[in-house]
Amino acid sequence: MAEPLIIVGKGMAATRLVDELSQRALGRYSIAVIGAEGRLAYNRVLLSPLLAGEIAEPDIELKPAAWWRARGVSMIYGRSVAGIDRAARTVTLEDGLVLPYGKLVLATGSKPLKPPFPGGDLPGVATFRDTADVGMMRAYAQRGARIVVIGGGLLGLEAAYGLSKAGGQRAGQVTPGQVTLLHLVDRLMERQLDAEGAGLLAAAITARGIDVRLSSATKGFVGTDKVEGVELQDGTIIPADLVVIAIGVRPNADLARAAGLAVNRGIVVDDAMASEDANIFAIGECAEHRGQVYGLVEPAYEQARVLAMRLAGQKSAGQESAGTEAAYAGSLLATNLKVSGVGVFSAGEFEAGEGTEVLVLRDPAAGIYRKFVLRDGRLAGCVLVGDTQGALFYLGLIRSGQDISAIRADLPFGEPYCIREAA
Repeated sequence: MAEPLIIVGKGMAATRLVDELSQRALGRYSIAVIGAEGRLAYNRVLLSPLLAGEIAEPDIELKPAAWWRARGVSMIYGRSVAGIDRAARTVTLEDGLVLPYGKLVLATGSKPLKPPFPGGDLPGVATFRDTADVGMMRAYAQRGARIVVIGGGLLGLEAAYGLSKAGGQRAGQVTPGQVTLLHLVDRLMERQLDAEGAGLLAAAITARGIDVRLSSATKGFVGTDKVEGVELQDGTIIPADLVVIAIGVRPNADLARAAGLAVNRGIVVDDAMASEDANIFAIGECAEHRGQVYGLVEPAYEQARVLAMRLAGQKSAGQESAGTEAAYAGSLLATNLKVSGVGVFSAGEFEAGEGTEVLVLRDPAAGIYRKFVLRDGRLAGCVLVGDTQGALFYLGLIRSGQDISAIRADLPFGEPYCIREAA
C-alpha cells in the first residue's frame, strides 16, 4: 500500500519535488498537494513579464492538470492548512478536513516583507507576490496612475519594469515618470552587483522612463481614504496613486512554528532536508539549511532533487560519494535574468577582496560590463551586465574550482575564445 505523502504548498519547489519523485518512485507514495491559491502551480519568476504584457497567463503555468492526474497526485486548491498534529501524523485544513500522512513536506514559500510604515493600511498600498497582485497592478498602470515602487532589489526592479510596460500599453509608449523606483541604499541590487555594474543597470532603467531614486528612505504614506503619496525621511513627498512595497520576502514558517518545529529565519533542516521531526521535511524559500535561507529558484530545485532521492531510497551517484545517501550541501548563489530588459548575471564573489585579482571588460557606449574575480588562479565570481553570454560557462568554472590560468587572457570574451585557447 502506498505511503501517504502530503506536500503543503504548490509552488515551484513542490512541483519539482513531484516531478523528481515521479521519475524515481512512481507509485511508492500516495501524494496530496495542498495550496491556498485556487489555481494550478505557476512560475512566479514570470510574474513581471506577465505584468508587462509580454506573456499571457496560461504561459506561466508549470504543469497542466493532466500531468498531475497522470502521476496520481491529489490536488487540493484554495484551501490552506490550519495545523499539524505531529503525534497523530495528521494535517487539518481550514475547513476542518483532517488528512493523515506518513511523510510531510513543507514547501510553503515566503511572504512579502511589509514594514509598519505609517499609512501602510491605506488602499493603494500593495505587495507583489501573486497573480492577483498582477491583475490589480496592471489595472492601475493602464489607467495612467502615478506609481511608486519601494525596493531596488530583484523584486522591485521587476515590478517597476512590468508596471512601466503595462502603462505604456495604454499610451502606446512608456510615459516617463509614471513609475518611480525608490531604494534605501546607494546602488541597485547591492547583493548581486558591484557599484559599476549597478550604475550601468540604473542608467539603462532610467533610459526606459523609470525615475530611479537611490539613498531614499521611506518615512510613511500620506492620504485619507486612499494613498496619495510617499513621504521620505528628508520630508520629500512623491505623489502616488499606487505604492508597491517590494523590499524582499521572509520564509513562511508559521505552520512549522505552531507545530513546535525548530524555526530560526526559516524551518531548520539538515542535509536530508529533514526537520527535527524525521517525518517532516522542508524545501524552498521556507527552509533554512546551515543557517542559510535561499530566495532563488535553483536552490529549491536542488533541494527537491535531494529530498526526492531520499524519499525514493536512492543513493548518491556522485563519484566522490557513490553509495552514500543523497545530501544537500548548500547552493552557490547565482542570478541570471533580465532586469527591466537588461541582461544581468552574478555568481560567487563579485567584490574584490584580500588575495583576489580582478579582470574587467567594459564598453559603456554599448552598455556592457563584465567583471571577473580570481583567487589562486581560479574563478571565484563574476558579474555580467548587458551581455550575459557565457553565463553558464562561467558558473561551471566557479563550481568546479578548476585552474583557469591557461585561458585567463581570453576569459572576458567568453567560452568560444577560452576553448580555442585551451586547445
